[in-house]
Amino acid sequence: MSDERARDLAGVVYADLQEAARRIAGRVIRTSLVHSRTLSDITGAEVWLKLENQQFAASFKERGAANKLLTLSAEEAKRGVIAMSAGNHAQGVAYHAHRLGIAATIVMPKPTPFVKVARTRHHAARVLLEGETLADAATFAHQLAARENLVFVHPYNDPAIIAGQGTVALEMLEDQPSLDCLVVPVGGAGLAAGCAVVAANHASPVEVIGVEVESYAAAAQQLAGRPVSVGGATIAEGIAVRDVGALPMAILRAHGVGVMTVPERLIEKTVILLLEIEKTVAEGAGAAALAALLATPERFAGRKVGLIVSGGNIDTRTLANVLMRGLVRDGRLVDLVVEISDKPGALAELTRIVAELGGNIVEVQHQRLFGALSANMTEVELVIEAQDIAHGDAIVQGLEAKGVPVRRRDRLALSRD
Repeated sequence: MSDERARDLAGVVYADLQEAARRIAGRVIRTSLVHSRTLSDITGAEVWLKLENQQFAASFKERGAANKLLTLSAEEAKRGVIAMSAGNHAQGVAYHAHRLGIAATIVMPKPTPFVKVARTRHHAARVLLEGETLADAATFAHQLAARENLVFVHPYNDPAIIAGQGTVALEMLEDQPSLDCLVVPVGGAGLAAGCAVVAANHASPVEVIGVEVESYAAAAQQLAGRPVSVGGATIAEGIAVRDVGALPMAILRAHGVGVMTVPERLIEKTVILLLEIEKTVAEGAGAAALAALLATPERFAGRKVGLIVSGGNIDTRTLANVLMRGLVRDGRLVDLVVEISDKPGALAELTRIVAELGGNIVEVQHQRLFGALSANMTEVELVIEAQDIAHGDAIVQGLEAKGVPVRRRDRLALSRD
């Protein structure tokens, strides 16, 4: 397909990405593309990780922001810019606007993780928290842009943003031309659109696959011709988007890009895998690409797959919750409720039995008023660290063999995986 015909269809062509790469060179980091032997063994694919969390603002969003700001006229730069974002686009715009001497206003939804708000303010931007969703923040940002004559920098529905973000794929295929598949997180779809343009111009066939979290499958629903219905809590707030960009969607359709969905539990799992195996921190949205390989390994088996890992701006409390929930799912934390006599020495005897069985007690809580059948008894909740699921089962069996009735509260968490 000619560049002219492609521009008629979707508005962004390969030459735009090449120019974007030249424009932002030296302003963003050319991040590492690393082979993961362990993740390749786990998934059955040959896995290459593009570590966009190495960017200064920890996300590929920097690329699009830098490219867009560098295309502004002197008059536009003097007016100042405004952006709406759940975090990573906000930081990219704020950081590069500050470096270019452009005043930046950022509108973020109220539930945005504190760490992203704080880091955006660190780059000298005016940060306003408005609305409960990205759509609410966008409405306010457009109104403010009109009132104050600010240049609106859209996070994905903009040719310069798409071209900048697509430079990720340019680098990946330059560093590893044999890749036959790029797996890309999808929120507004700007990154996937840019990658699709690059893949369509590669010397050999490269499939681009977008990934959304199940609760925010707007792009997948649109491509399937279904009404958009999204919402709910997710740790992948960076791709929790209702209104996918019309321009990126046109590009995805023009290049036949499909979008798959993954469950929340797999995104949590991939955050942990990237931390434990690759020693790299990714937020939920940035770990979604790996979740796709875990969800449908047969689709990727034997293929050379490039995954974009982005967003190192995960809230530390959220990360702690994900790690602890992972321990529960792996059977390494066992939550037991037992009933023992409310007399001196009873608790000591219980802890002795647990110790003999090789368990490490992490938490202990008594409940005398609401649970026990007799005023002479007490319920005790124990959170016990075990080696694995089998060891947790052995601890339960050992307690029961000693005459201690046990009720497990961690089975629900184990059944989710």
